[in-house]
Amino acid sequence: MFLNTWSLWEKEPDYNSYLGLAENLDEKGYAVSFGDNPFDDDKVGEKVYMHILNRADKYVHIITPYLILDDGLLMALKYFAERGIDTKLILPGIPDKKAVYALAETYFRTLLNSGVEIYLYTPGFVHAKVFVSDDKKAVVGTINLDYRSLYHHFESGTYLYGAKCITDIEADYQATLSKCEKVTYESIKKEKAFVKLRGRFMRLIAPLL
Repeated sequence: MFLNTWSLWEKEPDYNSYLGLAENLDEKGYAVSFGDNPFDDDKVGEKVYMHILNRADKYVHIITPYLILDDGLLMALKYFAERGIDTKLILPGIPDKKAVYALAETYFRTLLNSGVEIYLYTPGFVHAKVFVSDDKKAVVGTINLDYRSLYHHFESGTYLYGAKCITDIEADYQATLSKCEKVTYESIKKEKAFVKLRGRFMRLIAPLL
């Protein structure tokens, strides 16, 4: 079932109320399609991601090609990892934009300090945008964890709840994870000084990226 509406739920919604269609479903599970655009103040993509983080009980596993976090998402990732939620990020091992990747690296240490695990996909670039949580929620779409996707672009995604394919998404995540290298404090220290300096400079203009 696909719906073209979205609201930020404080608690799990009563899906049976949607158009009275739930009783006609052949299998358990719901798919809610949503769109986002830069011409209103309702940042739907960010709300969806924050909803998944806020409602996680066991884990949140994320794949994103770009990592340029605002204060809200940065604090959310740190807070939920500190709560004991298994919080993992998969990023490209070979970036398409070195300067933007240098910016992403400026978040690594503070995320590691809070218990967020970061992995680099060693075969190359990943372009998937995936959130999956607790084997019951997932988002697949076009929304990166960067300012352009969250604030400046037209984007779309599908929020899945209780659908059978969510376990397949998590299985794919684990398969991807097996091809990744974990980011550690030691690997951060090995980065060249000019790369770190470039990342810090890019941080100053992050909202434009």
